[in-house]
Amino acid sequence: MATITSDLLDNFRLELRRGCLVWAVLAQLRSECHGYALAKTLAESGLEIDENTLYPLLRRLESQKPLVSQWRVEDKRNKRFYRLSEEGQSVLEWLLVEWRNINGAIEKLLAVPLAAGRRQA
Repeated sequence: MATITSDLLDNFRLELRRGCLVWAVLAQLRSECHGYALAKTLAESGLEIDENTLYPLLRRLESQKPLVSQWRVEDKRNKRFYRLSEEGQSVLEWLLVEWRNINGAIEKLLAVPLAAGRRQA
């Protein structure tokens, strides 16, 4: 059996997480919150995200229209609060359908026995 390095597994994990982070951020921003609170909530849910990843992602999603933001003072500090736009709600609903379709397809693939002549890993 081939040796799988932790670097390789980390790279696969990173690729998988990249696709899920957009969906997770949109799902969490159904309720308005600021970036730090969002990062904390994601981390508590098992999806830690670095600030250098989160804030560019929030700006990109806002420029693409799924998010809207507003500056407000909270605890005597200016904070930018983000929430899902109407367009973002539609995007989230579409992504949920796609997620379920992809997950269903993978479950079907995993349930099918390996073809004759192929070795199991």
